[in-house]
Amino acid sequence: MRIGYYQSNPEFGETSANLERISAQLDAIEADLIVLPELCVSGYQFVSQSEVRNLAESIPDGPTTARLIEIARKKHMVIVAGLAERAGSLLYNSAVAVGPTGFIGAYRKTHLFSEETLFFTPGDTGFRVWDIGPARIGVMICFDWYYPESARALALRGADIICHPSNLVLPNCPDSMPVRCLENRVFSVTCNRTGMESRGGKAPLVYIGNSEIVNPRGEILCRSPRDREDVCIIEIDPSEARDKAVTPYNDLLRDRRDSLYQ
Repeated sequence: MRIGYYQSNPEFGETSANLERISAQLDAIEADLIVLPELCVSGYQFVSQSEVRNLAESIPDGPTTARLIEIARKKHMVIVAGLAERAGSLLYNSAVAVGPTGFIGAYRKTHLFSEETLFFTPGDTGFRVWDIGPARIGVMICFDWYYPESARALALRGADIICHPSNLVLPNCPDSMPVRCLENRVFSVTCNRTGMESRGGKAPLVYIGNSEIVNPRGEILCRSPRDREDVCIIEIDPSEARDKAVTPYNDLLRDRRDSLYQ
């Protein structure tokens, strides 16, 4: 199975142009699964909730999801992408999964970071896993990584690969995801953005890049630079994530003593 990501630098508010750049990039690659950044078509540094509302879209019938489905059908790939979701009066920081057969599902970010708490409603979907044929994928978004329960919940639901759209500004995640993968024996694809945003007199946000793919042994299979757009695609065997044996006597998930964790 060929999995990868496109580490991009979207221009704030230019949803159509950003989507065209994504389309052109994905048209040039071959993969079974591609992950895009958090809020990959809108940009991230909002200055008001009304600005979020104007840039947010409905799921699954909004224009971004529809265009991603077109790309997925043409390229015979699954795409996981972050976008701002408008659901009635509520706004969510969400991610969609789409594939050759259409819309697969959506996840709403559970753990909002910093000023996201001013603009978005905390997600209510819980952590979801979808069977895409060669693998089972789960989704978490950016700051969700800070909570080990996020990755563990996905592993317990059978995820082989954690898809992790991100807009990381803190430095810790790239070195922490190998631990998340090791302690759950899963693959992860963290797709961060690069570049900088400085809007509305706020302190500039500098995105750290360093998108990466990690295997169930906690090994970094590829990592992108901090300061430029990048694509990485590698071949994996997703069945490696289904072996939870640590020793002949220890199974990582079977040996959990959940009654003592409460």
